[in-house]
Amino acid sequence: MFGIQNRRDLTMELQSQIPILRPSIHARRANIVVKFQDMYSFTVEGNVDDVNVLNEVRERVRNQGRVWWALEASKGANWYLQPEILLIGALKKTSLKISALANAITLKRLVRKGIPPVLRPKVWFSVSGAAKKKSTVPESYYSDLTKAVDGMVTPATLQIDHDLPRTFPGHPWLDTPEGHAALRRVLVGYSFRDSDVGYCQGLNYVAALLLLVMKTEEDAFWMLAVLLENVLVRDCYTTNLSGCHVEQRVFKDLLAQKCPRIATHLEDMGFDVSLVATEWFLCLFSKSLPSETTLRLWDVLFYEGAKVLFHAALAIFKMKENELLMTHQVGDVINIIHTTSHQLFDPDELLTVAFEKIGSMTTNTISKQRKKQEPAVMAELDQRLRRLNSLKETGKNK
Repeated sequence: MFGIQNRRDLTMELQSQIPILRPSIHARRANIVVKFQDMYSFTVEGNVDDVNVLNEVRERVRNQGRVWWALEASKGANWYLQPEILLIGALKKTSLKISALANAITLKRLVRKGIPPVLRPKVWFSVSGAAKKKSTVPESYYSDLTKAVDGMVTPATLQIDHDLPRTFPGHPWLDTPEGHAALRRVLVGYSFRDSDVGYCQGLNYVAALLLLVMKTEEDAFWMLAVLLENVLVRDCYTTNLSGCHVEQRVFKDLLAQKCPRIATHLEDMGFDVSLVATEWFLCLFSKSLPSETTLRLWDVLFYEGAKVLFHAALAIFKMKENELLMTHQVGDVINIIHTTSHQLFDPDELLTVAFEKIGSMTTNTISKQRKKQEPAVMAELDQRLRRLNSLKETGKNK
């Protein structure tokens, strides 16, 4: 699975990666819970309706793949990887010729509709900036790094070793000695690359999914690097999780703006959105959404940036607005959100609400919101640290 793939006909390869799901004869006769494997070999529980939804989704993926191949034929191979198109997509440059701008608009539309699985590793690696980041270091950087840190023991490596067996248990490749070893090298390598981050729980799920998509450890490593260093807000995974705390506050403000009825109702109940949203922002939805839906979300994340996470988080609340307004207990809210996210087998359902019903949110607007929230978060964390230190001193003096 993770070796070098033969260059077969792309259409045939795409077909083989998107199997039709067929529930058992017993499942057809009754709407009972069935188990099946998704495209990335995760075992999923659902009913026959869920299987039908996934089959419809996969047919749309096939059709979308044909659009990508047709554009490659008309615009030239790898047209979407041209530097000027990527620059426009990242909003770094706008004074380019009309053809490049048109291609960038086309690419944005294509990415939102989904990148074909067979093209996903190549497109992600380019549009995210990972290819550019890798090009700034020697070719042997990753292999040299993993060899240099092999056998070293740090608090980060100890925590990584503790988390490996708990990362998607039961997966036929990730939950094997080979899968654990590959994931460990990626996580340990990055913990030495960025000592400020080291390792934070949540990164194991992100890196594991990157491994499944990118096929090679080195590419997964660089995707993890570009995520933490360029795509996501800084300090999301540092020791005090200050960046994550900021994101939670920003999300709470956005919920009040975009879904005021829900926000007011939840506030009256005393419900803190961080109870569900913290995992979303730390694991990038990899533990909450079905894998195929998560990867469709990541398609947009790597091209448009971290604002996409807010779109998705708001959409999940928006989709269940009426049910949430009927709740009276915190546990009921958590159950509705948990069930909704885990059963979102149709990525288009989520992304349609995220981008059409939530409304526009620019990266600049979210950046301003972050700056507004940072002082309060840092003051709160400083107060917490001083209180902790005071308790330690009190304990020593007893």
